[in-house]
Amino acid sequence: MSDPGLGLDGFHHVALITSDYPRAKHFYVDILGAKVIDETLRVERESYKLDLLLPGGAQLELFSFPTPPPRVNRPEACGLRHLAFRCRDVDVARQVLETRGVTCEPVRVDELTGRRFTFFADPDGTPLELYEAG
Repeated sequence: MSDPGLGLDGFHHVALITSDYPRAKHFYVDILGAKVIDETLRVERESYKLDLLLPGGAQLELFSFPTPPPRVNRPEACGLRHLAFRCRDVDVARQVLETRGVTCEPVRVDELTGRRFTFFADPDGTPLELYEAG
């Protein structure tokens, strides 16, 4: 993807706010296997910023704030619907997550693409997807 006018060159990162920073850090680093790029304590904001690297080069920014409002929890609410992670084999990835204590939905098949996928959630309820890219 490259737009000659804007100079867009791809996807860089997604930023997430967590209600429990240590729990979220454990989930994304120890359970999902993201690598820590940088971790910053922003004392004046009572906030952490954690930069994480995912396989394939995309990044996640994890933020903590003292009392973030809860996420709107309707699947069709405006805004982020879900964050999808590409995987080679959705059955294997789902099994690994479940052995690590993460509950996943049953595997489904996308009626438009024929690709297999499942959903799960991070500790704050952010909807996440495993998408079998082939």
